[in-house]
Amino acid sequence: MPKVEHAPHKDGDCFVNYENKVFEDVKAQPGEKALVTFHTVANEGSVGFVNLLQATRLIRKGFETSVLLYGPGVTLGVQRGFPRLGDEAFPGHMNCNNQISKILEEGGKVYACRFALQALYGYGEQNLIPGITPINPQDVLDIILLARRDNAFILNTWTL
Repeated sequence: MPKVEHAPHKDGDCFVNYENKVFEDVKAQPGEKALVTFHTVANEGSVGFVNLLQATRLIRKGFETSVLLYGPGVTLGVQRGFPRLGDEAFPGHMNCNNQISKILEEGGKVYACRFALQALYGYGEQNLIPGITPINPQDVLDIILLARRDNAFILNTWTL
């Protein structure tokens, strides 16, 4: 059996040089916009949460940022908790809800498709996190087209 001849790693050790930033820290120019779309199921992978973090980062970089929840993406915007709404059943359980609330608090806009809410998932507008704006299903394409027309940065989040 090969012999391991180095000490085990300990808390505080680094495996990579996380301080070496290769690219400039881009900030928004006055009036620049961003749209982050979500067609992904809440809590079924990391992409929903990671791109909510990206949306928050876009706000902090100065972009006028909107988040679009459509299809299964509306599940990111519904109130949850256990045993009561807002209660975190286990660490991280409320990550998406908390991040959407942070986006709203920091000036971002969040929209949710009414069709997906009701027809696909059986939720009503009262199930949304306060501050999310419900929209007509025909608005889903129009918000994307408006962002394109405004030369906004668009980050599309998709899972199947």
